[in-house]
Amino acid sequence: MATTFDELAERYIAMWNESDPARRRRDINDLWAPEGRYVDPLAVAEGREAIDATIAAVQNQFPGMTFRLAGPVDGHHNQVRFTWELGPEAVEAPIVGFDVATIDEDGRLTQVLGFLDRVPTA
Repeated sequence: MATTFDELAERYIAMWNESDPARRRRDINDLWAPEGRYVDPLAVAEGREAIDATIAAVQNQFPGMTFRLAGPVDGHHNQVRFTWELGPEAVEAPIVGFDVATIDEDGRLTQVLGFLDRVPTA
């Protein structure tokens, strides 16, 4: 499991970018508690299978775009927050948001609350 909040955020972002379904599911199983919950303005996913389906849907909706961390990771106790971007490599990302996550005693994600700060209007 992740040993630092920075590592947790990096592994989380890598999971969103993993396009191989078997590897992505392995990463989800390693990173998320079985009852993990992901919520953002556009999706609610409860459990590892639903989280996997949500990530696959986002990848299909935004082909050629990748997630990346955008700034420092901040955490204390069992919670962490970080800003991320979604866009093509080497250009300004059209989508920016931040997530707040909680982890269990084993360091696995129990909940991620996502917020969208910038999204294209057209």
